[in-house]
Amino acid sequence: MQGDGLLKRLYEAAIAAAQPSLCLPAHLPEVPKGSTIVVGAGKASAAMAAAVEANWTGNLEGLVLTRYGHGCPCKYIEIVEAAHPVPDKAGFDAAARIHKMVQGLTPDDLVLCLISGGGSALLTAPPGGITLEEKQAVNKALLACGAPIGEMNTLRKHLSAIKGGRLAAAAYPAKVWSLIISDVPGDDPSTVASGPTVADHTTRADALAIVEKYRLDVAPSVRAFLESDTSETPKPGDIRLVNADTRMIATPEMSIDAAASIARDAGYRVIDLGDDLEGEAREVGAAHAEMALETKGPTIILSGGETTVTLKGKGRGGRNAEYALALAIGLAGAPNISAVAIDTDGIDGSEDNAGARVTPDVLARAKARGVDAVAMLANNDAYGFFQATGDLVMTGPTLTNVNDFRAIVIE
Repeated sequence: MQGDGLLKRLYEAAIAAAQPSLCLPAHLPEVPKGSTIVVGAGKASAAMAAAVEANWTGNLEGLVLTRYGHGCPCKYIEIVEAAHPVPDKAGFDAAARIHKMVQGLTPDDLVLCLISGGGSALLTAPPGGITLEEKQAVNKALLACGAPIGEMNTLRKHLSAIKGGRLAAAAYPAKVWSLIISDVPGDDPSTVASGPTVADHTTRADALAIVEKYRLDVAPSVRAFLESDTSETPKPGDIRLVNADTRMIATPEMSIDAAASIARDAGYRVIDLGDDLEGEAREVGAAHAEMALETKGPTIILSGGETTVTLKGKGRGGRNAEYALALAIGLAGAPNISAVAIDTDGIDGSEDNAGARVTPDVLARAKARGVDAVAMLANNDAYGFFQATGDLVMTGPTLTNVNDFRAIVIE
C-alpha cells in the first residue's frame, strides 16, 4: 500500500492548483486611465494581492483583509489580519476602511476586488443599529446550528453594509473587476464571501426564514433590521452594478482534477463524486465508508464541497476531522483502504490542523491507547481522537481556499 505518500501527493496537487501566483495573473484587467484601488477579503486575499503586485504595470493602492496567520508581504497594498470564523474589531475596522476607500470614484477608476473563502466572516460591517457584538453572536449561532454555507451567507448578506453587492454599489460609477477563488458548492459568485460585488438573488424574507428554521436567538435589533426594507440587498438589474464584472480564477473542481491526474498517473481508477457535496460530516463519512467497502481497487474516490457539523458534544474538531472519524468507524479496519480529508486553506474549522488521515490500523491504535472512537465522535471530539493517534494533518495556512478535499485510496 502506498499509504501516506500518495495521499500527500494528492492533496498537495489540489492545493497547488489553486495558488494565486499561478491562477491569478491571466485574469487581470487592463490598467485604467484613472486610479486603481485594490480591496478584498478572504483566506487567500493576501496571496492574491501579492500576485497582483507582481504582475501589475500601473500604479495601485488599497487594502485587503485576511485571517490571522494568512498574511504575506506587499509593498503597495496594505494587508490587515483579523479573526475568523467569528469576526473581531480588527476586521470591523478594516471593513469600514474598505467601504470608504471605494466611494467617490469616477468612471475612469478601477476597483480590483480580490475575493476568496472566509471573506464573509472577515468583512464585517454591520448596518446602523446593529453592534459588532450582536453580529458576532449571529455568527456563533450559525456555526453551531449546522446550516450549510449558502444559508449562512444569505443571513450574513442581509446583516451587512458591504456584502450582497453593496460594495460594488458603493463603488459606482467606477469599474469593479472581481477575481474570485471559490470555496462554495456550485461556485456561485454571489455566495463566495457573501458576494460583496455581485447582485443578490436572495431576499430578507429568506434571511428571516433561516432565523426561524434554526431557531436562532438573535438580538431585537437584528430581527428589526431584517424586517425592514433597509435590509434588502441590490438585485440583478440594479444600475449601480452595471460596471461590475467577475472572474472565477480557481474552483474546487480544478483542484479535484489536478488530484485525479496524479491518481491516474499512479495507475488508479478514479471515481469523482463531485466538488459540491454537502450534509452532516459524520453522515457523509459513513456513506463514503460503505461505498469504499463495496469498491474494488486499485481505485481512488475523490470529492470536495463543504459538509457541516451540528455541535452536540463538547469536544474539538472541524468538519474534515469529523468526516474522517466517521469514515474510520465505518471502514472498521478494512486492510486495504486509507484516506485523507482536509480543508484546502490549511485550517479545519477553527483548529490548527488541516484535517486528518485514516489508515487501516487507526482504530486499533486508538483502542490500544484507551481511546473510544464512537464516544469521541458522539462528543464532537474528532480532533482529540486523531491527536491521540498522531493522524492530524498539519499543513499550516496554505494561502488559498477551495474548500474541502477528500481522497479514499482502495488498493
